Amino acid sequence: MGTFIIRRLGQMLLTALCLTFIVFFMTNLTPNLEKLAKTQGNFRMSDEAVNSWLSDRGYLAPLPYKFGQWVGVVPGWTNEKTDNDGQTVVTGRCFLAATPVEDRARFCGVLQGFWGYSSVFKTDVDALVAKRLSATGKLMGFVLLLMVPMALIVGILAGMREGSNLDRTLSTFSIASTATPEYVSGVIFIALLASSKFGISPILADWGWIDTKTLFLGSAKKAVDDATFRNFFLPVLTISLYGMGYIARMTRASMAEVMTAQYIRTARLKGVSFRNVVMKHALRNALIAPFTVIMLQVPWLLNGVVIVEYLFAYDGFGRLLVEAARGNDIELLMAISVVSVILVLLTQLISDIGYVFLNPRIRIS
Repeated sequence: MGTFIIRRLGQMLLTALCLTFIVFFMTNLTPNLEKLAKTQGNFRMSDEAVNSWLSDRGYLAPLPYKFGQWVGVVPGWTNEKTDNDGQTVVTGRCFLAATPVEDRARFCGVLQGFWGYSSVFKTDVDALVAKRLSATGKLMGFVLLLMVPMALIVGILAGMREGSNLDRTLSTFSIASTATPEYVSGVIFIALLASSKFGISPILADWGWIDTKTLFLGSAKKAVDDATFRNFFLPVLTISLYGMGYIARMTRASMAEVMTAQYIRTARLKGVSFRNVVMKHALRNALIAPFTVIMLQVPWLLNGVVIVEYLFAYDGFGRLLVEAARGNDIELLMAISVVSVILVLLTQLISDIGYVFLNPRIRIS
């Protein structure tokens, strides 16, 4: 097991490095750099002014050299200019003009703990990403708490009696939830549950069942610092429903297959009650495939987070990605891509390890 984990960590590191370089290449294309210069400078800048702005900040260096600076294995760029008083002013990636010469670092990259400075938010990237990631982590935690039990219950109930009316009803619900994108279900939930003019909120208010104008809030902006059931439930429900359907379908298929196995038939012929057959014999084997699917859902949920956070004005990791891409914030985009890659690869590692514990017949080395 230890050798397997070490080998997988090495593969993860290599994969993360390759994917990060691809993102770095895409964000450093000439049109993106020109957009960055005009966004930070002036949209009426001439081509010469754009090239000067980019040159002064090291953006025109060869791509491998710039990537090495970002990683921290190549010295950061420096630039010397003469001010109006005839004094030489030295600036660089790793220090400010006012930094004493003896305190000026040569290397400042990810390996040194420096993730860059956000050109959009005017703050350090690491602190910004950590704050937004914690907000999204809270959202995803509640999503998993709601989505996974619901999906497993629906899938197990449907798979226990394949072909029954209950199976057809639950399968139809699972397919419908998966086929409905988050931006559609989110808008429907806002209209039905968070509108003071439409849906059920005006009816409940007229009946005196709620003290507020709406049952839920359509904005989750305050939920970042002060999450309540009223301002946090709709985004959680929106993401959960979309991911629940696929897990439920996989659980149903796995459960239906297990229920037709020979050892299940033998147990039932011996007089074991149906409840004990399901709980003691079928359930564990039926959860092997859904466990892998649940781990694979995490990357897909990150896509849904982007839409839902923007729809409900929730300041999380997904909305940060949209704002960074809109402003072509290269340093911030790089940090977001690295974090995303690490999260995806870690879920795959957890999936492989958990698969072994659920199915002792599988061995890894």
